[in-house]
Amino acid sequence: MKNRILKTGVVVLLCAVAQSYADDDKGFELLFNGKNFEGWQDRNGKAPGKGWVVKDGAMVRAERAGDIWTKERFANFILDLEFKTTGNSGVFIRTDNPKDNVQTGIEIQIDNPPSGKPGKHSVGAIYDLVAPTKNVAKRNDWNRLVITCIDNRIKVAMNGTEIVDMDLDKWTTPRMNPDGSKNKFRTALKDFKREGHIGFQDHGAVVMYRNIKIKRLK
Repeated sequence: MKNRILKTGVVVLLCAVAQSYADDDKGFELLFNGKNFEGWQDRNGKAPGKGWVVKDGAMVRAERAGDIWTKERFANFILDLEFKTTGNSGVFIRTDNPKDNVQTGIEIQIDNPPSGKPGKHSVGAIYDLVAPTKNVAKRNDWNRLVITCIDNRIKVAMNGTEIVDMDLDKWTTPRMNPDGSKNKFRTALKDFKREGHIGFQDHGAVVMYRNIKIKRLK
């Protein structure tokens, strides 16, 4: 009974946090200062690749650069940012090992919106795991992305609309989603570490990130 009450409390808190993110800027700290890459690194813990540049206050993947990662690790948080892209990229969260980001982190897909029904590889999806409920991304324009993580719950909102609500505890089997479809993960998502680095993917496209801020949640 005690565990049930605790889980119910977490769900209620998550919903309240996600509902109010747009109206409450208190407690947020900048992850990117809009001037340089202080606080960021490459997968080896060194300076980010030279293909990452700062332009008009935005972090821009202009040329081949490799992924870029926060030096800090984060567990429960609200990550709030804007992105604009010409193609494929991604936001990695709670990544344990940037050298093995595919198998130790969770990716929210960044891309241009598809013309049809969104899938598990569409913009806003939790890549290979959960499709967004609808297409709300704008092509060739800035989009606001808010990711809320509290323990086993991950919510994704884009441009003010919630599009993903994920419970990691439902992913109990390696390489399989709760709906029976396959995924790429050798480890069941329920067993993933629930803290790690935040990173932006270099997947060959020009992509821009700005107004990147985070609120740590206890």
